[in-house]
Amino acid sequence: MARAASIATEYVVQLLRGEDGLDARIVELAEITGMELAPVASQVVAQNVSGEVSERKVGGTSQVVQVYCERVKNELREKFRTFSGKLRMVIEARVTEDRLEGLEQKIEAHVDAITAVLEKARGAWGQGMYHTGGYEVIYQPVKHGGRNFVQSAKVIFDVDMSSD
Repeated sequence: MARAASIATEYVVQLLRGEDGLDARIVELAEITGMELAPVASQVVAQNVSGEVSERKVGGTSQVVQVYCERVKNELREKFRTFSGKLRMVIEARVTEDRLEGLEQKIEAHVDAITAVLEKARGAWGQGMYHTGGYEVIYQPVKHGGRNFVQSAKVIFDVDMSSD
């Protein structure tokens, strides 16, 4: 089961870093909204680390996108398969700014970019993975982190997977 989580996590990371991934969506949003949005694909990482720990380790980078598998559920829906079930995936975007103004708009823009990538990638992903296109977004309140303000949001979605 752990292998299924690793495969899905790596696929989502590559999807977000890809040519038609987050940076392409962020450029589109910046043009539409007139907001200054920096590229984020280089900050996409496969890890599940709290904001407090991440900020201490990395030194408070202005934005980061973490991808991880939150839950693996083997439902054994397909006979003779080792794994056939759902993976609960999370893409967590975190934005750090020295001012409160515009922070919420930036995290919303990051979420819009992430959901646009997911919507475009709906369907079969290969290696027995399938994404229906559904997702849930949870916005966290703004917190004080170090010398800056931090806000994060989680985009949570399921991936159906079956493998031998």
